[in-house]
Amino acid sequence: MDIYVRPGVTFWYLSQVFSIPLRLIIDSNRNVNPQLLTIGQTLRVPGYVTYNYQIRSGDTLWQIAQRNNLPVDTLFLVNPDLNPNRLQIGQVIRVPRRVTWRFVNGKQNYDYNTMMNDLWTLVAVYPFIQMESIGNSVLGLNIPEVVIGKGSKRVHYNASFHANEWITTPILMTFLNDYLLSLTNQNSIRGLSSLPLYIQTFLSIVPMVNPDGVNLVINGAPQNASWRDQVIEWNNGNSDFSNWKANINGVDLNDQFPAKWEEERARNPKTPGPRDYGGEAPLTQPEAIAMADLTRRRDFSRVLAFHTQGEVIYWGFENLEPPESETMANEFSRVSGYQPVKTLESYAGYKDWFIQDWRRPGFTIEIGSGTNPLPLSQFDGIYDDVLGIFLAGLYL
Repeated sequence: MDIYVRPGVTFWYLSQVFSIPLRLIIDSNRNVNPQLLTIGQTLRVPGYVTYNYQIRSGDTLWQIAQRNNLPVDTLFLVNPDLNPNRLQIGQVIRVPRRVTWRFVNGKQNYDYNTMMNDLWTLVAVYPFIQMESIGNSVLGLNIPEVVIGKGSKRVHYNASFHANEWITTPILMTFLNDYLLSLTNQNSIRGLSSLPLYIQTFLSIVPMVNPDGVNLVINGAPQNASWRDQVIEWNNGNSDFSNWKANINGVDLNDQFPAKWEEERARNPKTPGPRDYGGEAPLTQPEAIAMADLTRRRDFSRVLAFHTQGEVIYWGFENLEPPESETMANEFSRVSGYQPVKTLESYAGYKDWFIQDWRRPGFTIEIGSGTNPLPLSQFDGIYDDVLGIFLAGLYL
């Protein structure tokens, strides 16, 4: 929400009048020098929107503020030309409203456009978060990363490496939304205060690694005839893509990383298709390259990749993981009920490569159980289980 600087306005004052932590006010105005505020300057207050209210007979600003549980001064901050002595019936003013509801509706076919619309909304309402593109998909879609916090503990979560595991995206997006709500409303989540997590951690989220694949599973083959014909051919002539895990090139993005890639390729398909083809070499696909470049640039302390299904937490790779990985996996298990498993006869995955190259904790979390794509009827149960893992990934 935009406000306009009046005499006496400081970041501290805004934090008090809107009941928003000062750190979030500061981080929402990254390019503003708080010592050099000028009258009429626009600032951002997170966790609020405004709505238009039409003045009725007998209204006063005090009454309007009282009805909305606001200090009167908040009305002047969003209506810079407001004269309290000249209110007119029918006059329209902006009234702040604290956001206490989710914008993300995860229980729907959550394709790329749905995600991007939600992300732009969250960035507008919570300007202390930042969003940037880490690269493009094969079909040219931007792959967004969202960053929350500036702490020294650098944590990364991602979802939808595999197309038909797309439910991981709205699950992760719902956590992002709930984390932001908790921060601005100063509510705890599962008894945890979120502001210390925000201060201590730098959380990177890539909610949809494989946007082309997700769109293929949810929306069907692309309109472009050459792409449409090609993916249907790779799908054995079938236009039902519910079994499709790969990107639009028919390459399995979680078999694209240089961690015993040759061993994984030896036992998997050698041509493009719905699943398990790792490409002709590691890191050939733009989505995998983008994730590798991001990981090198960010120097994460730990990474959690969310997949479906099996209710399992994989935490090891070739005994290269540090001792704390097992401790963390056991805590993830405790808060979710999922089973910790050290290794699986599978290589070339993102967390494998992270463990191999950084010797830091990396996890593949297989959420839910059943047949992919998991039905949305499981959404609430999965989110309830996985919420503890999202939180533990920040506080451990």
